[in-house]
Amino acid sequence: MSGRICLALDLVEDADLIAEYEHWHRVGNTDPAVTRSIRDAGILEMEIYRAGNRMFMIIETDDTYSDAAKAAADAANPAVIAWTAKMRQFQQPIPAAGPDGTWLPMQRVFRLTEHEG
Repeated sequence: MSGRICLALDLVEDADLIAEYEHWHRVGNTDPAVTRSIRDAGILEMEIYRAGNRMFMIIETDDTYSDAAKAAADAANPAVIAWTAKMRQFQQPIPAAGPDGTWLPMQRVFRLTEHEG
């Protein structure tokens, strides 16, 4: 089933590190093998937003997407492993994720279409 996944993460509170993190996410700076792996997993769109050092990711998936299959594919992909290791230097878990956490799934608390008016 296609759907939307929302995740949160904090970056280390350091302007230079945040600028470098953004640099690696600009067009032309992300390893094409990484973006290909994202698409191959059934991810149709992925957007990352930043407010201060708080990050918010929105993922839109198709019917083929599976968290478990994506995790297994990532664990076997040297480009994704290298990318993940590089990104960890910029990241710190949000408190709810615990000390080893990275991107933490968020829980939806409101949806306009479910309300009258």
